[in-house]
Amino acid sequence: MDSPPISKLVGADLRVERRDALNALLDKEELDGLIVTSRPNVRYLTGFSGTAGVALVLRDGLSFFSDFRYRSQANDEVGDAARVEIVATDVWSRVWEVLRAAPSLGSVGFESHAVTVYQAGRFADAKLPCRLQPVNELVERLRIRKHPSEVAAIRRAAALASDALRAALESVRVGQRELDVATRLESELRRRGSEWHPFPTIVASGPRSALPHARTSPRTIGLGDLLLIDFGAELDGYCADLTRTVVVGRPADERQRTVYDLVRDAQLAARTGIRAGMTGRDADALARSPIEARGFGDAFGHSLGHGLGLEVHEAPRVSKGNADALPVGAVVTIEPGVYIPGWGGVRIEDDVHLAAGGPELLSDGMTDLIELGD
Repeated sequence: MDSPPISKLVGADLRVERRDALNALLDKEELDGLIVTSRPNVRYLTGFSGTAGVALVLRDGLSFFSDFRYRSQANDEVGDAARVEIVATDVWSRVWEVLRAAPSLGSVGFESHAVTVYQAGRFADAKLPCRLQPVNELVERLRIRKHPSEVAAIRRAAALASDALRAALESVRVGQRELDVATRLESELRRRGSEWHPFPTIVASGPRSALPHARTSPRTIGLGDLLLIDFGAELDGYCADLTRTVVVGRPADERQRTVYDLVRDAQLAARTGIRAGMTGRDADALARSPIEARGFGDAFGHSLGHGLGLEVHEAPRVSKGNADALPVGAVVTIEPGVYIPGWGGVRIEDDVHLAAGGPELLSDGMTDLIELGD
């Protein structure tokens, strides 16, 4: 029997804990409430996975507002975690009514990073008795530390992603297009239950593998090409993010193997050496230092990794620009790369939980060089 979704197992209890933690944070910020419009944050607080909804956190509880399209879904997913209101006309007009009726409100925050200019204009015209104050990433501060159920969801998504890639690689051949490989991989992800693709799948071959964020193209894969595949899976809203680089059609040549081994060794050093409590800068150096020592520092231009959860890119940053300590409980990617214009690139990426006792690998860590047959 399939196991029930994580949200059905522990979601209600977690949502109460999350609301209480957010209220404590609002007290610290001297706010009487928060309007939540970021979709991942709405889901984090209420369990709602749809595309249109507003959460309102006040002292007397949590309210959720949506429209007719989501009546059944909202009642099912949110349940008693919030007061659910399905608004017939304008959701924002109803939010303003609730705020006008609430007693003794001083400042209510809104998520400045998630509000459009148009919405901000409506906020300014609302004529409320309270002051609307822009705030930045309050709920994200809570999301950075993952509950064991969240870690489990990411681990399951990573296992699904790895299994899908193994199936997709069986059909990769010289003469295929990058688009063909991406199509097969995305099909295998969906067959295994991935809810969606957390980001557009990257399949980059030959010289195009030197583009860290290449767009999958119609380019035909050539004999001996490096093939870089960056992809993800999503289960119960939580994302996995993996990258593998293979050689197609023949064994790797000396240069390909040298660069690949360098990236693999740097990745292994980082994913086993990273610890909660070290700064993002120091964690980044675990992989960057050996790459620089071999003379490829300029070819590794991005950060070592990023946080992972309800979004594929979230806090914390594992980068040379982050002097903050990495918190216990965060999940991060470890993805060093070396990119040589006109030749190609290698990136290897796994997902790691920063547990109190040390790093826990959530993805398969299968990073030996794969050489696909003709």
